[in-house]
Amino acid sequence: MNRVHLAILWHMHQPLYRDPATRAYVMPWTRLHALKDYWGIVKMAEEFPGVHMTVNVVPSLGLQLEEYASGKFDEPWFELATRPADGLEVADKLAILAQGFQVNRDTLLRRWPRYLELYGRVQETGRADAAAEFGPREWRDLQLLSQLAWMDEEYLAHDPVVSTLSHKGANFTEEDKIHLREKQLELLARVLPAYKAAAARGQVELSTTPYYHPILPLLCDTDMGRVSNSHAPVVQPAFRHPEDAREQLRRAREYHQRVFGQAPAGLWPSEGSVSDEALWLAAEQGFRWFASDEGVLGRSLGVGFGRDGAGVPENAHFLYAPLRVRLGEREITGIFRDHYISDLVGFVYSRMDQRAAAEDLHRRIRLIGERVRTGRPVTVGLILDGENAWEYYPGNGREFLREFYRRIQNDGDIRALTVSEALDQAGEIAAVGGVCPGSWINANFDVWIGHAEDVQAWHLLREARDFYSQAERRRAAGEAGAPSDVQMATAYESLLAAEGSDWCWWYGPEHSSAHDAEFDALYRKHLTAIYAALGAHAPEHLAQPIKRAGERAVVIRPTGALEVRVDGRVSSYFEWLGAGLYAADRQSGSMHGRRFFLHELHYGFDHENLYLRVDPILGVLDELKRCEFQLTLRTPNELRITARIEGGEVAASSVQASGAGAASAEGRVAVAFDRILEVQVARELLAGRRQAALSVSVALWQGGLPVDLLPASGWLELQAEGESSG
Repeated sequence: MNRVHLAILWHMHQPLYRDPATRAYVMPWTRLHALKDYWGIVKMAEEFPGVHMTVNVVPSLGLQLEEYASGKFDEPWFELATRPADGLEVADKLAILAQGFQVNRDTLLRRWPRYLELYGRVQETGRADAAAEFGPREWRDLQLLSQLAWMDEEYLAHDPVVSTLSHKGANFTEEDKIHLREKQLELLARVLPAYKAAAARGQVELSTTPYYHPILPLLCDTDMGRVSNSHAPVVQPAFRHPEDAREQLRRAREYHQRVFGQAPAGLWPSEGSVSDEALWLAAEQGFRWFASDEGVLGRSLGVGFGRDGAGVPENAHFLYAPLRVRLGEREITGIFRDHYISDLVGFVYSRMDQRAAAEDLHRRIRLIGERVRTGRPVTVGLILDGENAWEYYPGNGREFLREFYRRIQNDGDIRALTVSEALDQAGEIAAVGGVCPGSWINANFDVWIGHAEDVQAWHLLREARDFYSQAERRRAAGEAGAPSDVQMATAYESLLAAEGSDWCWWYGPEHSSAHDAEFDALYRKHLTAIYAALGAHAPEHLAQPIKRAGERAVVIRPTGALEVRVDGRVSSYFEWLGAGLYAADRQSGSMHGRRFFLHELHYGFDHENLYLRVDPILGVLDELKRCEFQLTLRTPNELRITARIEGGEVAASSVQASGAGAASAEGRVAVAFDRILEVQVARELLAGRRQAALSVSVALWQGGLPVDLLPASGWLELQAEGESSG
């Protein structure tokens, strides 16, 4: 087989969460991911010295890590989580209940029974009642567990203080909270030094991203949105400030040099976004290489990378080779992300047994080496976020990564290299005269400029940029009352921060979170700070939200008892009348090149049974030929129903149950499939304190991989007729 050069790139990024006016961190995600991910992923690599990798550190993340490491930071959630329980006001308690459970329910919250118990109580009674009913013991436990859940696996397993607290699990003291606070500060201070040390020993190459994570092609010219997708809306007049793009790159190199002691050779452009002008500026600033996605490469070369049944792409010799981009007198070399295997790590393997997932990934990489014949090493780009995926893995993905790294290190045909090492050993590199503008998401910029909310955000940015330019001209002309150098510098800092990609990420229909309003407000605060720094009042319309709340799924409660014939068909209009409904909005996934198969989940009850109905998206299951539904019910006992579909019907089904119902599950579940999946479950198998505690998750598997999940967030809490949601 061909030798495989595996270029793993972990992209570490958080937007600037600091309020420009108060300097307080309005969201805690930089701190929490620093505790859970940033240090550990580099620390764990020490166990596998033969596995080299690239870690991309965005400067806007790095500067926040520096402030956290100093211990001199203002973050309300950090302070609230350590405030003495006896002194909590009602507002404090409600804030703790709002923030304290914002963790992955399956992998983090369920890890500690006491944490799950507190969550269940809040779900049953509601926040207002819980705030009134919880005593100091409950508040101390919730405060500590909400922080402990984010601690690194190494600390949870081996640190004397943190592991003791983890094993204790409940009945924490105020002293325990203080000790965990000190351990958080200790770990925060270790992140950036660990990166520098990893680079010094040669195992890790550190690359960077434009300073505040902007979409460089759009900073240069928002018309690039129309070049990559002719149907994208127009920003009129266009935003065109390549000088800002140059400054974002210049500051990134300067920051990297200061913190890590050497200039970066490589660039992961924000969201893999490239254009000829953006790459020209990167080459001008001294960058040797960049990375982007296979979609950009395919459009640039006019080829496709459709996969066969084993996941090996056509035109693989183009995808698995670096490409030199020559732009006039400058050039820069790119490597390209294998979208398929990168997304397996990001979205799929977390649902599998971790050893099996690592084995599958290793097998797929070996298969590329066996099937792709080029006469020189094939360069495979495994590129994804270094933090977000692990929250969905058991044990924060450590078992998966260790098993995967071990397999790669012991495989003589695969070498895990830094990007610079892979380029040095790639042999002859082909060259082109330009690239098609695009990002890693669908090879266009629609996420950031494809919706009316995005366009509004760009209009407000351009308006603020024009105001800044007017102040520049007044300053240059020496006009009386013109802003000072300090004012101009302060305003420009806020302008560069407002140019970051993260604000438009949350506008439009593609993405939503519990913090939409905070992201929207923070973006408008950065714009407001530009005017304030220049001694002017911001336009009144900056007080108006841009984000319009959109419904991510239609959710309807049951309204009556069902009379269902379990035959895999809607036998009559009345059969499912009165059922509860979860109808998913799957738009965001398709924007990322992900394929969805599941559309709706219906559910309801009669006196003796629970009924579930899963509706696939029309026609898509015909393409799979063989697939498997896995329905999991939690009460908190767990019942898993598996239905293997072949030739459009149930070829086999099985039931697994935990707790007292395990022995009696068989015979109390019925499954049928024709165009829909229908399932009947005897209610006596669903023993729990209340029916409101019943949750369901539906997964569709194909080829040994989970290809879709409904709901995408993992679990839907079912409600029987007339019961409160809590």
